[in-house]
Amino acid sequence: MRRALAEAAQAASAGDVPVGAVVLGPDGVPLAAAHNEREATGDPTAHAEVLALRRAAGAHGAWRLTGCTLVVTLEPCTMCAGALVQSRVDRVVYGARDEKAGAAGSLWDVVRDRRLNHRPEVIGGVLEADCADQLTSFFRTL
Repeated sequence: MRRALAEAAQAASAGDVPVGAVVLGPDGVPLAAAHNEREATGDPTAHAEVLALRRAAGAHGAWRLTGCTLVVTLEPCTMCAGALVQSRVDRVVYGARDEKAGAAGSLWDVVRDRRLNHRPEVIGGVLEADCADQLTSFFRTL
């Protein structure tokens, strides 16, 4: 999570919402890392999770990220939750809950919807205060 927090800080310094993500391979070694790049790229899909999954698939050599873990500073939104399900990651670890747009248990629970063919394990609240403080600080300065 500390690596994801460092990624999030890069997003904030570029004027984007500070969210960072890291994909760990089945052996626990980082495959990829990313931060929000919506402002930098003008791409509404450039969320940290989506970018990290894309990069991890490239490093892994396959779109199926079975055995992998995504670590992210903020609970994934519905778009990112869908990408997580489609990528077949085994586990999602997040820091701060997102009561307004969270799709891993807060507002929705897309990643564990029993109607879907893949449901990763979800672990929330890891370094939650640090993740939440980073976001709160960013929005206070706006």
